[in-house]
Amino acid sequence: MKSGNPALGSKTFAGFGQQTYGNRMTVSGTVNKSIIMLALLVISAYITWNMQAEGGNIYPFVIGAAILAFVAAIVTHFVKRIAMVTAPIYAILEGVVLGGVSAMYQSLYNGIVQQAVILTFGVFAGLLFAYKTGLIRASENFRRGVIAATFGILIMYVANLILSFFGHQVPFLHDASPLGIGISVVIVIVAALNLVLDFDFIERGAENGAPKYMEWYSSLTLMITLVWLYLEILRLLSKIYSRN
Repeated sequence: MKSGNPALGSKTFAGFGQQTYGNRMTVSGTVNKSIIMLALLVISAYITWNMQAEGGNIYPFVIGAAILAFVAAIVTHFVKRIAMVTAPIYAILEGVVLGGVSAMYQSLYNGIVQQAVILTFGVFAGLLFAYKTGLIRASENFRRGVIAATFGILIMYVANLILSFFGHQVPFLHDASPLGIGISVVIVIVAALNLVLDFDFIERGAENGAPKYMEWYSSLTLMITLVWLYLEILRLLSKIYSRN
């Protein structure tokens, strides 16, 4: 079993064995942890947003939070038992990042953040419904296709980062041309389809009797995908707004 999310590898639930009833991961438990993490993220983002609205210089905090959030995610990936501590920390730090980024986009395009939030949760709800009703299944071919596309996007972003040091960027990635918008649409679709793999992976983890702390770990991986989807929707909307 493998997810396109780097934090959900094929061996994530391997080697645990069957846990006793009270110590086993459950889907409902993962949902509860995800709600807690989402609440922490929203509160943190709201505070950061208000700091920006009051004229505070939040960007050093945003950059620092982004680095620390990345470190928290990497540490959790390798030491899953501490997820109950590091996952909430990640949510708070990522909230700082999203609050700052959202405030920046809102200052450029009024109303864009509300639209991005609605679209993100709309996509999440739609894909969850499609997955639970069997309209979309995480088959092996589906999984391989999404994973390949995800890593292709990752390579493109890394290449763009390297080129930026020399004053260049990947063509059409950031512009608002029809091709640039088309690229963003494809990236949004790939990010959204990763949610299906995450749903499937979490469900299988519960079926395989993974330990209780994996609920926090799985909630973290789901949030990583949601954050990516939200940011890509923001980027797509900003390209559309800039053409008007």
